[in-house]
Amino acid sequence: MKITDIQVVNLRHEYPDGKGFRYAGGRVNARVTSLVLVETDSEHTGLGAAYSHPDLVKAIVEQHLAPHLIGDDPIDPEPLWQRLYDLTRWYGRKGAAVSAIGGIDIALWDLRGKAEGAPVWQLLGAPRGQCPAYASGLFWTDNVDELEAEAAKHVANGFRRVKMRLGRSPEYDLAAVDAARRGAGEGSDVIVDGSHRYSLERAVWMGGELALRGIYWFEEPFPPEEIDLYTSLRPRIEVPLAAGENDFGVQGFREMIRAGALDVVQPDVCRAGGITECVRIGRLALEAGLTVGTHTWSDAVALVANAHLVASLPNGLTVEVDQTGNPSIDDLLAEPLAIEDGHLLLGDRPGLGIDLNMDVVARLNAAYGERMEDGNYSDLIFGREYASVAPPYE
Repeated sequence: MKITDIQVVNLRHEYPDGKGFRYAGGRVNARVTSLVLVETDSEHTGLGAAYSHPDLVKAIVEQHLAPHLIGDDPIDPEPLWQRLYDLTRWYGRKGAAVSAIGGIDIALWDLRGKAEGAPVWQLLGAPRGQCPAYASGLFWTDNVDELEAEAAKHVANGFRRVKMRLGRSPEYDLAAVDAARRGAGEGSDVIVDGSHRYSLERAVWMGGELALRGIYWFEEPFPPEEIDLYTSLRPRIEVPLAAGENDFGVQGFREMIRAGALDVVQPDVCRAGGITECVRIGRLALEAGLTVGTHTWSDAVALVANAHLVASLPNGLTVEVDQTGNPSIDDLLAEPLAIEDGHLLLGDRPGLGIDLNMDVVARLNAAYGERMEDGNYSDLIFGREYASVAPPYE
């Protein structure tokens, strides 16, 4: 089997009336992601995904990296990963370049599984094709009773963990956590994302409140660059501390792990460098006695790839499932994601075990157009009118 072509297909969805969810970064009106398709001279196409600036991902993959892979056998992803990293080191090492490599790498693992007739989770040594999963939503609202109802809905849909966003005000945060806790009910977990909004003193206070409420983990109270704040906070709170969605490659995670900054490590295969690199990150975490709960905030291809990874790690904890009405999660696959009793079921089909709904791909690709449109995309904000700063957390 030889690689014949590599393409990036950028996808965009705009929420009805331009009104999505609200968080510390403002009102989200749309979502974007990038699929990476590796074509071969066989009947197999590898499916991958990258979550970064879509125009940059397309340029890096199609104009720089693809010509270096055309004609190669895709069966062994690790040496190909290293070749791509070496090619982008001078402008990469983190950010869009590593995410682009990750998109190709996911597709190569999909091809390897299809060629060998085995699911990726089995190739990675997982004992079974399933992975714990949590519902990710519960954004800012003016009526916290809505959070109670939403948490209850996610549990009714098969989830046993839910994640919410805080960092609005001390009064709101506690009321919101209590509402989500009521909705999730006994036997289910609540996860809290701090949205980079806390000072060290406030994070210590919030950590104590969260511990009293049995919160599963406290995520990103600080920006990712503030490693010293994480290392100062961790021994002062009893709730586990989590971060990593904004880190790239082994080098970024090694820094956090060596500093003793985290309890839960959160790489994302479509951001941090693909399955190959995230296996290495998982091993680093295991050696340090830490767990891995991957981030996913883009599309179903990335989500399933993260689940194959977590299922294979001895310290794999859970995967994130976006519940904001994002069609790149809900509608992208020919067969919907299956959540049962808190687990995402992966099945035993070869590779990632998924097929794309090409009608949905065509619709979302047409909505993207030729270049990135202005908008608030949750992680990416284009256009000054879409940028807003929440009041200080006091």
